[in-house]
Amino acid sequence: MANGVLIVDDAAFMRMMIKDILTKNGFEIAGEAENGKVAIEKYTELDPELVVMDITMPEVDGIQAVKQIMSMDPKARIVMCSAMGQQAMVIESIQAGAKDFIVKPFQADRVIEAVKKALG
Repeated sequence: MANGVLIVDDAAFMRMMIKDILTKNGFEIAGEAENGKVAIEKYTELDPELVVMDITMPEVDGIQAVKQIMSMDPKARIVMCSAMGQQAMVIESIQAGAKDFIVKPFQADRVIEAVKKALG
């Protein structure tokens, strides 16, 4: 995996959980961001192969970040994370260009399946 995965979530423990699942399955971590604003900066700086992004975050939410990243790089691969009951936001993020989504609490096999599908 060239440049690894950029993990974006405002909760540090969620980033840690995703990082743990991915590293145990042989994926490299490019970096982390705590909100959409930082994610956009890090995307430009790190050029990750994949972004795993939370929808609900302070400053710039996941949907706005997806739109901005996709406008900079139409080939960007983004997997969204959402809590239960955020179906409308999930649909909006997929329409904005996200490849897949995973629901919290994370199940390791579903995370890996979504990542592999997005990298497909």
